[in-house]
Amino acid sequence: MTLTEEKTTQERPKGLGPIGWLRWGWRVLTSMRTALILLFLLALASVPGSLFPQRGVDPGAVARYLTDDPVKAEWLDRFWLFDVFKAPWFAAIYLLLFLSLVGCVLPRLAVHLKEIRRTPPPAPRNLARLPHHADIEGDLASAEAYLRSKRWRVATGEGWVSAEKGHLRETGNLLFHVALLVLLVAVGAGGLFGYRGNVLVVEGDGFSNTVAAYDRYLPGSQVSPEDLQPFSFTLKDFQATYVGPGHEKQGQPLDYFAKLAVQDAPGAPEREVELRVNEPLEADGALTYLIGHGYAPTFRITGGDGKVAFEGPVPCLVNNTATFESECVIKVPDAAPDQLAFLGRFLPSTVPNGEEWLSIFPGAANPTVQIWPFKGDLGLDAGTPQSVYDLGAHQNLKPLGQMTASPKPMAVGEAIDLPEGAGKIEFTGVKEWITLQTTYDPGRFPALLASGAAILGLLLSLQIRRRRVWVRLRDGGVTVGGLTRTEGGDFGEEFAELTKALEQHARAEVKDVP
Repeated sequence: MTLTEEKTTQERPKGLGPIGWLRWGWRVLTSMRTALILLFLLALASVPGSLFPQRGVDPGAVARYLTDDPVKAEWLDRFWLFDVFKAPWFAAIYLLLFLSLVGCVLPRLAVHLKEIRRTPPPAPRNLARLPHHADIEGDLASAEAYLRSKRWRVATGEGWVSAEKGHLRETGNLLFHVALLVLLVAVGAGGLFGYRGNVLVVEGDGFSNTVAAYDRYLPGSQVSPEDLQPFSFTLKDFQATYVGPGHEKQGQPLDYFAKLAVQDAPGAPEREVELRVNEPLEADGALTYLIGHGYAPTFRITGGDGKVAFEGPVPCLVNNTATFESECVIKVPDAAPDQLAFLGRFLPSTVPNGEEWLSIFPGAANPTVQIWPFKGDLGLDAGTPQSVYDLGAHQNLKPLGQMTASPKPMAVGEAIDLPEGAGKIEFTGVKEWITLQTTYDPGRFPALLASGAAILGLLLSLQIRRRRVWVRLRDGGVTVGGLTRTEGGDFGEEFAELTKALEQHARAEVKDVP
């Protein structure tokens, strides 16, 4: 190797290397610009959660979306748009924002603590060079006393007084960022140690807060069945009122509420609770919200052998929220000699419409139900899970009798003898059901406090300015100079008021001297 080649090799610049790239990445991640970008991305990533139905909130709406537009829904599901807040990309933004805020806040907090302990700097030699300055009558002792009385941080030297105010601006800024960190931790704690469950309860039935009692249960990763609060209740009654017929807004809900008899723990005394929308039941930190309601007509079904095979309410799912026209499925595996199944169409306020019937009002003014009967094998012995709200494509079920598009509705108290001697179905009454969502979020209260602290910190950082004032002795009085360290606001007006107050205070002290 020649001398020239050796020299060229030695002078070749080296790359950053793994450590250098890690440092560069950390600096970029912990910059304020990156934190703001991630905060904007987090807000943007939350938007689909309000545009599309979420499985954790309304699984029924997600199921309808999948049925109505399966191609589009499949692509949306691939990108987790029905589970936005569980999506990997949402979690990545969340964690990066957390790391960025930690990297931003901790160094600034250390600098701020040093700045608070530091005394105000000495006065410049020539205060006339400052943006704000004035010559006034007075003395240094009077100026120092006045500034201390107004809670300025004051330092003195030979022939000068230095004062500083406005550290609360940076305190507010840091408070805002720390509160944001606490808010992120609180939300994360709620996801780990909280749970959410949905259940449908019919009038007269009870509910106990156990995993098995929920129709849909979504626990945090650190939640076990033993962690659920041991409350229970019975749904005594449900009442709904609507805008009456003839009005422009006929059928719109005015009010609805559920009357519950609640026990906070086994053996505890019962308490009466009226459950309303946005007025949840609270039991040991768990909140139970009223999120929906509907009708549950009651039936008595007798098999071909003359024995009662089913008796009770059947919840119907609402198809039309304006009239509460609903559909339900009745499965009777205990009927003999053949298992029975029924499709039902419930009409709260029934009127004829040509050869069809429809409901014109959501209230149960004239409740009827149309029935389509089937017999055969329900397939329940196969062990395959089935929905109680869907008859499905059972190949082993066949219609009983001649099926019509709109059979004559049954009124309360009426019965229909089934064809082929399969038995009888009787419409015995109408109950109502409610859907509830129980949520337990241990981070709820810390998140509330953090939100309040963030607002307070934001107000402090926007309303307070960092400023300094110096006073130097001169012949016949003092020179006052001022400087603001933050943009915004009119410090000139405050400085003029301050110099005027310093001069008046000095004069007042002179008068008080005997």
